[in-house]
Amino acid sequence: MTKASWRRWPFPLVIGTLLGVVLAATLTACASPAVGTVATPAGPSTASSAAAPPPLTSAKPATLEIPAIGVRTGEIIDLGLSGDGSLQVPQDAVTTGWFTGGPAPGEIGPAVLAGHVDYKKVPGIFVRLKDLKSGDEARVHRKDGSTAVFTVYSVEKHAKASFPTEKVYGDTAGPELRLITCGGDFDSSTGNYLDNVIAYAKLTHV
Repeated sequence: MTKASWRRWPFPLVIGTLLGVVLAATLTACASPAVGTVATPAGPSTASSAAAPPPLTSAKPATLEIPAIGVRTGEIIDLGLSGDGSLQVPQDAVTTGWFTGGPAPGEIGPAVLAGHVDYKKVPGIFVRLKDLKSGDEARVHRKDGSTAVFTVYSVEKHAKASFPTEKVYGDTAGPELRLITCGGDFDSSTGNYLDNVIAYAKLTHV
């Protein structure tokens, strides 16, 4: 496998629409303001210094656990691209989706999971994503029976207008995970948040 061979689809063209921008005709996502700010650790990964496990073969993610912020999802759904090239989003507050145009969690490259911070005044599955810290674990239970354990090394907040597309979706040397929701200030005139919250993690054991 070459480093770029996982790219079955192009990057979402309008990643700023993720979880709450320009989808009002079909979806009112992230419909109330979040509380708090996002820590943005700097410097190298604080993930385990032990040798990284080898990449896993392809298998769809089944469920996700993030103990530090109380996340335990139901079945993870597939997310593709909308007609305008934007990333699709889950249709309720509690569902998490996997971007099928990227690698599966555990394969080489950045696997992307997305969920709402809130939806129609219901707290979202990723309402506390901004509270993650370096060293926290995200456990992806896969449909082949394995569990890929990722260790967070950075949590960032970016304006949707300047979403770091290449950093989120670009090639990585090993298996990584991206967890994405919306956050920052809430614009009541549009019913959308202004920012995205992104957690970055590396596979540390299986």
